Amino acid sequence: MRQSQMLLPTLREVPADAEIKSHQLLVRAGFIRQTASGVYSFLPLGKRVLKKVEEIVRQEMDKIGANEMLMPAMQPAELWKETGRWDNFGPELMRFNDRHDREFALGATHEEVITSLVKDEVKSYKKLPLTLYQIQTKYRDEKRPRFGLLRGREFVMKDAYSFHDSFESLDESYKKMYQAYSNIFRRCGLNFRAVIADSGSMGGKDTHEFMVLSEVGEDTIAYSDTSEYAANIEMAPAVDTYEKSEESARELEEVETPDKKTMQEVADYLRHPLEKGLKTLMFKIDGKLVLVVCRGDHEINDIKLKNLYDADVVELATEQETRATIGAGFGSLGPVGVTEDIEVVADNAVKYAVNVSCGANKDGVHLVNVNPDRDFKVKTYADLRFIQEGDVSPDGEGIIKFARGIEVGHVFKLGSFYAEKLGASFLNDQGKAQTMVMGCYGIGVSRTLAAVVEQYHDENGISWPSNLAPYQVHLLALNMKKEEQKSLAESIYDRLLKAGIEVLFDDRKERAGVKFSDSDLIGIPVRITVGKQAGEGIVEVKQRANGEQQELHEDDLLQKINNMI
Repeated sequence: MRQSQMLLPTLREVPADAEIKSHQLLVRAGFIRQTASGVYSFLPLGKRVLKKVEEIVRQEMDKIGANEMLMPAMQPAELWKETGRWDNFGPELMRFNDRHDREFALGATHEEVITSLVKDEVKSYKKLPLTLYQIQTKYRDEKRPRFGLLRGREFVMKDAYSFHDSFESLDESYKKMYQAYSNIFRRCGLNFRAVIADSGSMGGKDTHEFMVLSEVGEDTIAYSDTSEYAANIEMAPAVDTYEKSEESARELEEVETPDKKTMQEVADYLRHPLEKGLKTLMFKIDGKLVLVVCRGDHEINDIKLKNLYDADVVELATEQETRATIGAGFGSLGPVGVTEDIEVVADNAVKYAVNVSCGANKDGVHLVNVNPDRDFKVKTYADLRFIQEGDVSPDGEGIIKFARGIEVGHVFKLGSFYAEKLGASFLNDQGKAQTMVMGCYGIGVSRTLAAVVEQYHDENGISWPSNLAPYQVHLLALNMKKEEQKSLAESIYDRLLKAGIEVLFDDRKERAGVKFSDSDLIGIPVRITVGKQAGEGIVEVKQRANGEQQELHEDDLLQKINNMI
């Protein structure tokens, strides 16, 4: 492709709204342009990289026998209402009415559509297992789109769905898909970890996220420093290794704590460490108010709380709701003296507490020398806190450390939830109706592109892995007005094309400095520069990744380029 014929608008300045490197570089290098907040156009270079990621995905999906198809972006509300997700999915679901006032949603995900389709088309166990996938634009009304392609309202995704006659069959497909995902991200050159995860609004059990390690990642990975254990911080269990103090229980006392609301403020005022206080929060769990208690140096994990109650919605109660129920505001809550109709649950560490402090359910007042069982009753003790660095690894090997990660893939065992809701059944080998079992598997294709840039860049621009680069070779003619340079560059361009090599030919009437700067910014793996020695048939070849360069005669060029790419 001739650069003079391409839409490739590079920028020298960093865009004001671009906070991270992938966003900055993809815009500056002319790969993407913002159309609206969280909505981007892929320009020609961006589209070429996107296609290469998609092709890797297709190849690995084909290897495990998955069928590619394409489903509609417009989805009727009736399907979502049958599964209950029309109300439960939340404001991220983009909804609209057509001219006949029928309700629709733009596809955030396609469980309902694919299950309805398979229900109508697959009637026998002989057609199972079956895996279907698509690569399509998805839509989610993110509250705060940011980081360019990493958190948008419109994005390209590969979503796959498997249908089975048993959970054993689902397990086999899950393993194959897990391996396929590992292959995909390795082929993209990414440094990643597969971590235990929460299924969120998708439902189901046994899920893994594929996380690209990056400081700009919005997710925290908890991993063992000596084993292969890794999990999203939301899902990592905190091992119960607590020990109870041998000190004797002292008499309960009430203490004034004026204007002291945070755990640290109270701890400093009462002159005790954070772990000697109890943190008490009121949550609304599927509409029911529950008092949740943990140690002062710990944080309540709402995902664990949601799983404890098998709830759909878990959120903090408002201060108004808390005052109406307890009689005090945030910062002064505690489990002592609450009425029996208020359910109290606590993290495992709380049962080991001795002579600790907590809110007195009066503004500006705390209790000291509080002891569980004697002073308050807990309905359920459970692991309800976030794991912390330095905790024992859940697999018993090593201690926990944290890393940041960008989620690029997620695999779920959905079970029979959607099949039951939508009536997807088949006739088994005995001729009896049986509900299908499902799996769901997603890859953020456009997000993967951005994650690659986060790991592959330097101070001059992007440095694409060879199998994802928009072109394999960037050919620069430094002065197209000079006949010997133009003639040699045109000859090399033709030879590379005939050899099946993808080449971007910078034939623009620009200064050499502009061409070099743009080439580094765009990040094509191999650069051929036709300059002052063109009359002798000599060109300069430079590798973008390591900066190595050498002079070659045009007769030796093709073999050398083939070896490089």
